[in-house]
Amino acid sequence: MCPNQDTQPHASPRPQLDILSCMNIQEIQNRAVEIRNMYDDYNIKNSSPKWTRLQLAQGLVGDVGDLQKIAMAKEGLREMEDIDKKLAHELADCLWCVLVLADKYNVDIEKEFLNTMNVIEKRIT
Repeated sequence: MCPNQDTQPHASPRPQLDILSCMNIQEIQNRAVEIRNMYDDYNIKNSSPKWTRLQLAQGLVGDVGDLQKIAMAKEGLREMEDIDKKLAHELADCLWCVLVLADKYNVDIEKEFLNTMNVIEKRIT
């Protein structure tokens, strides 16, 4: 259980965003998909198409490129302001993309993450 978390279910389907809350991976993925759906609605209202799964994967590649530039700045290889803030944002952005792609491709990301960690652990022990 997360610190300061009561055992009562959330009053609303989505936890408050202005307070520290702990969410499980499914809740985080649901929130990621909710925001992705909002982007789809926004694009349609602005005469743009919904992104395909391929475009979402391409977006992840772009985000990983941005993450690499920030990591280089963090290591002193590039000039950049607000590095820590940008790093945190880009890591969250990459996670968002991964969670949305897992949903779009019907991958149980929690199960597969745990399976992958078990495979890696067996390989290195």
